Amino acid sequence: MFKKKIEVIGASVPFFTYKLGEDQIFEFDTSKCGPPEPMVNAMAGLKLINESGKKLVMINHTNAGGLVSKIGENYDIEVQDLEDGRVKLTFSYKIGESEKADLSQTSCSG
Repeated sequence: MFKKKIEVIGASVPFFTYKLGEDQIFEFDTSKCGPPEPMVNAMAGLKLINESGKKLVMINHTNAGGLVSKIGENYDIEVQDLEDGRVKLTFSYKIGESEKADLSQTSCSG
């Protein structure tokens, strides 16, 4: 699978895109970053999944509970524990809900 590096406005880590079946995937890794970088990058990346068939994959050192509590009702989220201890979160567009997400809130606190 070929992953193409892309520029994402507001991101502080590299983002990549690739096709997986019919889906367009956007992926980034914040597993070596401290707060607020995981939240900042997730919010920047979520702006890319503005329709069905697009997904955002976040590799992080934890489950990113602060992020999930902010936007969890707006996206379908799959969480997978990786063998190396990191966590893979896959965000999918949710029709009628993703449009309501406030992606400007990039702080980790309440």
